[in-house]
Amino acid sequence: MNHRKTGRILSRTRNQRRALLKTLFGSLILHEHIQTTEAKAKEVKLHIDQLVNKAKRAQTDEVRKISLIRDLRRKLPLVAVEKLSSPEFISRFSGRGSGYTRVVKLQARKGDGAHMAIIEFV
Repeated sequence: MNHRKTGRILSRTRNQRRALLKTLFGSLILHEHIQTTEAKAKEVKLHIDQLVNKAKRAQTDEVRKISLIRDLRRKLPLVAVEKLSSPEFISRFSGRGSGYTRVVKLQARKGDGAHMAIIEFV
């Protein structure tokens, strides 16, 4: 059975997949848009909302602030955590509950025909 097994494998082992997603999250937060394959962009979109919500909660909830930031540091590079937890970045999404990113599909990559996409913050 395939119950509770969500997410894409992306042709990688578990550790490689975690490292790939960590760098994609960091690049998206630092540059605010990245160009990647469509499958990777859709996978990043699933998780980035949760990370932004944790950063928003860390600013308002003084009791759980340390544990939320520790959780962010586990899933993001340090420079991305610093930018994500900055008040200027979080204030952009204060009126939103979710849907912080959009995926724009592009033409297929010329070399191998992979479906490409741009993922960016709204």
